[in-house]
Amino acid sequence: MCLQLTKKLQNTISKSAPFVSIAAVVIAWLLVSEGEIIPAYMLPSPVKVVKAFVGDFSILMKHAAVTLQEALYGLVIGIALAFVIATLMDRFPFLYKAIYPLLVITQTIPTIAIAPLLVLWMGFEMAPKITLVVITTFFPITISLLDGYRSADEDAVNLIRSMGGGRLKIFRYIKLPSAIGQFFSGLKVSASYAVVGAVISEWLGGFEGLGVYMTRVKKAYAFDKMFSVIIFISVISLLLMMLISLIRKLSMPWENAERKND
Repeated sequence: MCLQLTKKLQNTISKSAPFVSIAAVVIAWLLVSEGEIIPAYMLPSPVKVVKAFVGDFSILMKHAAVTLQEALYGLVIGIALAFVIATLMDRFPFLYKAIYPLLVITQTIPTIAIAPLLVLWMGFEMAPKITLVVITTFFPITISLLDGYRSADEDAVNLIRSMGGGRLKIFRYIKLPSAIGQFFSGLKVSASYAVVGAVISEWLGGFEGLGVYMTRVKKAYAFDKMFSVIIFISVISLLLMMLISLIRKLSMPWENAERKND
């Protein structure tokens, strides 16, 4: 009985910890801004930020729809590209040796440096934004899938081979299931990159989107609106990560059963 109560208390504390930490940050922010420790034009109070968000809510939703569209298109293309590249690299060792350094190089180039080139080459519409999202999202998914494929149980692979199963069956029944968990881990990282990548590309050229909104309010020195859109982008990224976690739970019910048993 005592053990069950202890576990329930630990679960309650662990679930409430994020909310407590966020509340502490907001309270500290409110005290610093209202106490004028930092000037209001540099750090607007949370109350002003909320008012700015409510006042521009319809405008923010319009821009958010464009940014989310770019992020989702880029993420879907990035997932498809990652699956193809990771599968080929796992199947052909010479491709792994040839492609892996190129994947690493793509991640060493600053995103802010690529964005203006993409705008120059592709114009100010959605194409450069989606391309930048693809570049920033496919790498974590590719590496996660590769790790998942390589962590497949060798005994299970040998068993399939002994039963006459070919490479396709090994991939379908052993390697792909073993990579699902790793895939979702990489996807969570990529989901947060997707929104940020879309916003950065919008900074440097575009007509709509949260990045465009940010540049406009920055030029107007409306820092309350700037803070509101920054928080809004963070919330969108967190919601996407929560959605992926939910999809993972639905796709991997055995994982939840193992955690309950533990």
